[in-house]
Amino acid sequence: MILYRLTCGDGHQFEAWFRDGATYDAQSASGVVECPFCGSNHVTKAPMAPHLATAKKKTAEVRAREVAEQILQAVNKLHRHVEENCDYVGDGFAEEARAIHYDEAEERDIYGEATEAEAMDLDVEGIEFYRLPFRPRRDS
Repeated sequence: MILYRLTCGDGHQFEAWFRDGATYDAQSASGVVECPFCGSNHVTKAPMAPHLATAKKKTAEVRAREVAEQILQAVNKLHRHVEENCDYVGDGFAEEARAIHYDEAEERDIYGEATEAEAMDLDVEGIEFYRLPFRPRRDS
């Protein structure tokens, strides 16, 4: 097994294990190696320094903060994409999703808020939707 530090086209860095170098090369060439933060399959090996006994290791707390920051960046990127490409329907999300599903409204990508009960009803009806991590909406 070999551990590679990888970088995607957006500059996200992450690590991944592979059986050997040839396995990485084959998976990378076929496009199945993806960035866990943004989903990009434009991934390359990042330069790696050997671990030296004199090098200071990052504490678990520092590493946890770094990972949390990367997660927040990925969530913010997802929210920006949704806000730029979908229609905001506010707390009428469930009603509008239902209308689109039953061809009673124009088909388009939407986002908004729904109660837990509304979400469960949509799920029971087989209406596809995705929950995003909460972030206060900014009207600007």
